[in-house]
Amino acid sequence: MRPLLLLCCWGLLQSAPYPAPKVVKVVFTVDDRREDPGSDTLFYHQRAARAEDFRGSPRRPGPTEAVSFTSLGFDGGSRQYRDTLEVFLVLQVFWVKSASWARTLPPGRHTLEHEQLHFDITRLVAERFRRKVLQMPLTTDDHESRIQYEYLESFREMNHLQEDFDNAVHQGMNIAAQDEWRRWVRDSLRAAGVRPAVE
Repeated sequence: MRPLLLLCCWGLLQSAPYPAPKVVKVVFTVDDRREDPGSDTLFYHQRAARAEDFRGSPRRPGPTEAVSFTSLGFDGGSRQYRDTLEVFLVLQVFWVKSASWARTLPPGRHTLEHEQLHFDITRLVAERFRRKVLQMPLTTDDHESRIQYEYLESFREMNHLQEDFDNAVHQGMNIAAQDEWRRWVRDSLRAAGVRPAVE
């Protein structure tokens, strides 16, 4: 199912004794924290989703076999160094275990593959967002608003792509279509320099 969480933290630290900066330099990294088995959050780089990552309870009746609650966000800060405003951003792609559920536990291989593809799609859109930000011409006056705007646009793109995926594969019932999406999404990740969580 499509992700629902909107998370974006932004904390700028701009007080400095230098004159107003003229240049904006963005440094965008990916959150690389180690996995905490007790955490409710699984980050994409840590590993692929497993059966134990479906900790929630089914929240609605219907034919849906499982829901993965995945999303993207970023944390950030800045500092002024001489005539440059350095903006440091950390990309976060995550799965919320308590909001992800499967009607059948443990979920079958096909169900797990389908939900992992939702996670992969989230990571692909996050990488596109990161690249857009790094290529944008930014000024000290508009950098925050332009980055926030691109984030919201990427969030919309992610939701549309997730819906397109579910519609194309009929919630995972069309195995051939799901195989095509799997190849496309993971090839796209590799082309962007991102190692898929499932190889």
